[in-house]
Amino acid sequence: MAAAAVWAPRLLLPIAIPFLLGALAAAVLVRGGGGDLRRVVEVEGEPRSVVWAVQLSDLHLSAFHPDRAADFRRHVGGALAMVNPSLVLITGDLTDAKSKDLLSSRQEKSEWLEYEELIDEVIGLSGLNKEIFYDLRGNHDSYGVPQVGGMSDFYEKHSINARLGRTGNLQSITLQNSGWKHLFVGFDSSASIGLRRPANIFGQPTDQLLVQLDASLSQWDNDSSTSAVTKYYQAHIHESTSTSVGSNNCSMTTESIEEFWEWEMGDWRSARSMRILAIDSGLVSYTDFDFRFGSMDVIIVPTFPLDSRFMQRHSTPHELNCQANSTSHFGMVRALIFSKYKIISVLAKVYDSFSGRHLVLEKDMEMASGEGARGAMYTVPWNWRAYLDESPDRYWLQIEAKDMTGKTYYSQLRPFSMNGLTAKVRWTWKEFLVMGCQWGQLYHPIMWSTLASLCLLILIPRTSLMLYENHMLKYLSSKMTGGSSGRHLLASFEYFAPDLSKMYSVWSGMLIYLLYLVFFPWFSGFAVTENHNKMYLYYKGWSTSSLANVSTVPYIGLADVMVIVLPHLLFVVLPAFLTIAAIAANRAAYLACISHNAKKDDDHYKGRQYIPRIWIFRCFRRFLILLCLPIAWKHWKHCREIVRAYGANPFMDAPIYCFGVPVLVCLAIYRTSAI
Repeated sequence: MAAAAVWAPRLLLPIAIPFLLGALAAAVLVRGGGGDLRRVVEVEGEPRSVVWAVQLSDLHLSAFHPDRAADFRRHVGGALAMVNPSLVLITGDLTDAKSKDLLSSRQEKSEWLEYEELIDEVIGLSGLNKEIFYDLRGNHDSYGVPQVGGMSDFYEKHSINARLGRTGNLQSITLQNSGWKHLFVGFDSSASIGLRRPANIFGQPTDQLLVQLDASLSQWDNDSSTSAVTKYYQAHIHESTSTSVGSNNCSMTTESIEEFWEWEMGDWRSARSMRILAIDSGLVSYTDFDFRFGSMDVIIVPTFPLDSRFMQRHSTPHELNCQANSTSHFGMVRALIFSKYKIISVLAKVYDSFSGRHLVLEKDMEMASGEGARGAMYTVPWNWRAYLDESPDRYWLQIEAKDMTGKTYYSQLRPFSMNGLTAKVRWTWKEFLVMGCQWGQLYHPIMWSTLASLCLLILIPRTSLMLYENHMLKYLSSKMTGGSSGRHLLASFEYFAPDLSKMYSVWSGMLIYLLYLVFFPWFSGFAVTENHNKMYLYYKGWSTSSLANVSTVPYIGLADVMVIVLPHLLFVVLPAFLTIAAIAANRAAYLACISHNAKKDDDHYKGRQYIPRIWIFRCFRRFLILLCLPIAWKHWKHCREIVRAYGANPFMDAPIYCFGVPVLVCLAIYRTSAI
């Protein structure tokens, strides 16, 4: 996944990558601020109302996975030749920059040479102009890059943008088509100092970059000749149209609105995905295609009606109210169809899902674009009012196409809502954790709440011990009037809560360890490259004291370091400390049972009753010791990854991080070995 960036307050970008450029009919170049090369391209030819682009993301070309480049070479060139897009966008993580065991990272020149050769070959196979291809770096492309433009920054030497002289962190392209302006803006928000994995996830946009981005997005706002502008940046889309949501005013001069979508897509690395993004009379839609099962002879991209799960617009109800006063796109089902062979028939099918998804519409579509068109647009009129419904996913659309070889192809089934309602998208728990959580904002709350819980776990037993030694608990026990249950509760607290703090070496070791994590470096290592000095990692990020001539901030990598800090706290320290507390409590209960049994040693019957209880304590202790094994395994994996990722010596560079928790657990087991 490429590095993330935040543009407050309106968007979150998981990858800082461009959506750029178009077919070269007539182009105007304007230099904006901060190196923004603003290109304006007139997209000519039929179908007049539509432009489309292709996106490929996260190629991750690797010396250890040659199949990624082989599949790209085998499938993409032919697909691009068939689709004939106005834009080709390669959005980040162009190379993998990982070792074979995936634990260490650095820029490999061989991977970049392969990328350069591969792209040139695919461009040749596609027959497209090289100028319509754009790429930008992702977080993998900045692993171990101490300085942009430096010796190890191979992106600045072998990427398409670099070889075509496109400089700067921000670029924008406007496609003009039939009175529409489609603005594509992309920016590189990778950190100026590229850390090695795993602590290199989020983008780090500077204030200057955000000002430039805002200026670029606003470049057409004061253009009186512009009737509508559609703006695109990364996986998010912002659309301005000349309508006002929620208003019955159908005037062509009503105020503009702003809408946002976040559209993630599968990567090439594992999913072999390619996306076709189509803009039909200002309506934005996309279709993803999977090349894992081979090349495609026919590609179908419905452009209307829109998928109600991902593409619905707030302006749709307004447009619905204004049907009588305007010529609308509502009256046609439309689809782009790209094929290697001649298409002989196309059908539009609508299914009603309320009664088992049965067919309610089947009509022949006709090609609306003429000979020599950029692509084939098929349309068919329909009674769209028949599909007005309060459910956003009652009706589903599918396009069926048959080519001259007799093969039949189908588009993906997609729900639509003529009422402009949005269907719910169900996430799996893994999708929610990866894409649904704003981890950059959650890092500090999770970390501090975990540390606070651990401190309470340590301090409460000590406080209770002090109260017990000062006879406070005994005094409270004597004042209890709630019966035997209340006295039993206090008696249990007397036995179990203070026992952890009675093991003073363990208790003090746990407290010192937590204080160390807050105030001292966790470990040191080569955070950038082996050619630089070692840097110290704190919960606040990597200290830049050894980079005085490069960085002016005290720490870098916040909140990227959460991938190190949170797993260690949540999956090692927290379960280990809870296990130690459980071992101490089990020891307290065992001693209490022994003491109580000793008072009744003259009663043989009652003495025999307590023998099974002693075995229960011993078995539970063995269980707790076994429970330490998965914690130790998890901790060993973390330490191994850190050692490999940053070239750290566990004894010299990370002794507390690697050995602190295991020593405390072993000490707790030793101190309770009398059971």
